[in-house]
Amino acid sequence: METNEHIKKMHDKPPYGMIIILFIGAFVAILNNTLLNIALPTIMVEFDITPSQVQWLTTGYMLVGGIMMPASAFFILKFKNRRLFLTAMTLFSLGTLLAIITPNFSLLVTARMIQAAGAALLMPLLMNVMLVAFPIEKRGQALGYFGLVMFTAPAIGPTLSGFIVENYSWRALFIIVLPIALFTMVYAFFKLRNITPNKPVKVDIMSIILSSIGFGGLLYGFSSAGHAGWMSLEVLGTIIIGAIALVLFVTGQLRKKEPMLDFKIYKHPMFALSSLISVVVSVAMFSGMILTPLYVQSVRHISPLDSGLLMLPGAIAMGIMSPVTGKLFDKYGPKGLAITGLTITVVTTYLLSQLTMDTGYYELMAIYTVRMFGLSMVTMPIMTNGMNQLPMASNPHGTAMNSTVQQVSGAIGSAILLTVMTKRAESTGAQLVQDAAASGSMPTDKAGIAQFQEQIGQQAQLDGINHSFFISAIIAAVALLLTFFIKRVRPPKFEEQKLPKTPTPEHNNVTAKPDNE
Repeated sequence: METNEHIKKMHDKPPYGMIIILFIGAFVAILNNTLLNIALPTIMVEFDITPSQVQWLTTGYMLVGGIMMPASAFFILKFKNRRLFLTAMTLFSLGTLLAIITPNFSLLVTARMIQAAGAALLMPLLMNVMLVAFPIEKRGQALGYFGLVMFTAPAIGPTLSGFIVENYSWRALFIIVLPIALFTMVYAFFKLRNITPNKPVKVDIMSIILSSIGFGGLLYGFSSAGHAGWMSLEVLGTIIIGAIALVLFVTGQLRKKEPMLDFKIYKHPMFALSSLISVVVSVAMFSGMILTPLYVQSVRHISPLDSGLLMLPGAIAMGIMSPVTGKLFDKYGPKGLAITGLTITVVTTYLLSQLTMDTGYYELMAIYTVRMFGLSMVTMPIMTNGMNQLPMASNPHGTAMNSTVQQVSGAIGSAILLTVMTKRAESTGAQLVQDAAASGSMPTDKAGIAQFQEQIGQQAQLDGINHSFFISAIIAAVALLLTFFIKRVRPPKFEEQKLPKTPTPEHNNVTAKPDNE
């Protein structure tokens, strides 16, 4: 167990080499996820599947993450960070290998879920290590550099994916990831050391079961609504079962002395508010990452490479802004950054709801880039401010909770918006056909009918995408309103905290209070 003197020494000289190893592991997991977004239309064609089915490559990945992340606090407390990292990278590598050799779509989804089981542990583990390694007054800057590394993956992912999909098989997306994952695993085996505090905790099987049914049922139900219909037994049944299981899970955790996921951390108002804003922002962010490639490739028939290049400047802007945002957070706090960033996000998301068949390529690139610039000013400052209010003993639960709500809300939000898009497109398509029949402009020859159907399909999908972006703009506006209630948290410095010589999970009961700003 680490002594106070050792933690103080680590704060003076953080273990950058070790953190870089963790960064690479998290980087390759995020890269793998963003690589696939551009490839979704290609995979749809190869396996002859619908948008509602292909989204399971994304939502299935998030689903497993949503199931695994609530348990990450238990894993971080129970196991040494070295063993946990190696286990996570092993699972991720096995899933990547299976994705390379898969003969069908069902097995590809399974491979993605195995990947997700490993990747889900990496982000909470990395965040927890950074919260231990850096003094509180430097967290903003530290997490800003974390953002720089993490947003490099989205910067590289779409462009690299576009080039590969245009010139090679989509399987090459996984082939380039596997060697990086294996190298990271081997390097970590020799160089990674343990720094996070542990304590003996017991496996809570019932909590894991309820958590899995709860989050899994909700996500499956919302994801299935696009093709099964909101009133179908498949959708309503799984949503109701998931909601009941989730209520039982939460109430059970609140009664436990040592919960798997401590919901009592929501008694801290700024953490609760930051979590709520993160949920709303995640829905807006993930929806843009999915809807934009659909518009560019499926409606406008722009090549995968050009589609990736269109999204590249936005991801680069987000990466460059992360360390800048971190320093601004340490100096000025989160409120001004969040209000500015979400104002930009609302305006640009509304502009994306006004797309046409003639929207310029560079106009779309500019709107998307500015939107990502706005989002870069929100996520990390909001999350860091909320974490600053928690006692140090609650860090594993805070990181697990943040990762869980972001993952699940992003997945459910994307599923809902894709369902909204699909239903709107179907309605618009039927109306356009009815109008054409009524006006007598319906073609009768085979070539004319084929061309007419293609035009109707494009117009209908465009209207569906615009409608979903409009809903996303309203969601972002809700987050903007919530930011006006943010108060900056000023936690005590390490040397001001009354800690015992040997820290235990109960070693820090100091809770920061928000300023009245």
